[in-house]
Amino acid sequence: MSPARLGSPVRALSALTGDLRQLAAVRRIALDDGPERGLRALAFSTGGGLDFWVLADRAMDIGPLWHCGTPVAFEHPSGYVAPTLHAASGDGGTAFERILSGFLVTGGLDHIRQPADGFPLHGSLPLTPARVHAYGADWDAPVPTLYAEGETVSAHLKGPAFRLTRRITAPIGGTSLRIADKVENIGTEPQPFGVLHHINFGFPAVAPGTRVRLNGETVLEAGADAPAGARCFEAGPGPRTVAELTRASSPPWAGLHATITSQSDAQPFLQVWADLRPRRNVIAIEPATSARRPDGTSEPGPILAPGERWHATLDFTFAHPRQS
Repeated sequence: MSPARLGSPVRALSALTGDLRQLAAVRRIALDDGPERGLRALAFSTGGGLDFWVLADRAMDIGPLWHCGTPVAFEHPSGYVAPTLHAASGDGGTAFERILSGFLVTGGLDHIRQPADGFPLHGSLPLTPARVHAYGADWDAPVPTLYAEGETVSAHLKGPAFRLTRRITAPIGGTSLRIADKVENIGTEPQPFGVLHHINFGFPAVAPGTRVRLNGETVLEAGADAPAGARCFEAGPGPRTVAELTRASSPPWAGLHATITSQSDAQPFLQVWADLRPRRNVIAIEPATSARRPDGTSEPGPILAPGERWHATLDFTFAHPRQS
């Protein structure tokens, strides 16, 4: 089933099913074991081969994601740690390394990259619980769509104070999703801010031969000679930056062609990070608001005045790679 092939109007589909959620739905779930216990999530199933969880207790980030039943996202050895068990300032400010799990973990909003100036690795936003405003299915839209929206606040009374409003949509019957983010300065002074979308792929999407392309140019190929760590690139001259990750089919695992399209004006840099060691095996594609310094810290980010807002959208598509 694809958005273009739904064919029957909603009334006809309703006559063929006991409940339209049989075809596609967003459902509230809660995890109930180990360090994940109590974690709230929204489980999306488009009915077209894309399934993923939006983690309401982790800033509306995305945890597991499956394309046609094949897992795509990297998962940390600790799984999806509940926010009550996370202290961002721990481990000398690198406690982010204890919770990097799932397809998307958003860094910011007061800081991104390595600890500096009293801020921890990737800032204070990760694992901040969100308020869920709405979720469900709009079967009457021109393109029937699943959606969820919520807000996450990261604020200090005498320092940076920001609100992230996020809306996630996925066409029913499709294999794509969109994230629309809005960041507002809710403080009393102009403040620099940062947003880094840490998009994480794991096995079987990551294996020898996996390629990452940026605007059509190969910037990483997984293998013995692949560079480790992070490299930062300018997003490119056009209004949209296109990053692609491709892994050929290797039975029993299906191949993957994932495309991430971001806005060059909102996030003028894109970072590629790889840790291909055994028992890690992760590649991350990371649109960002500022450049990376040689020591791993971040260049100053853009400044938002009180009440000013920043907007960005990310579009994701997932498909099987073309056979050569």
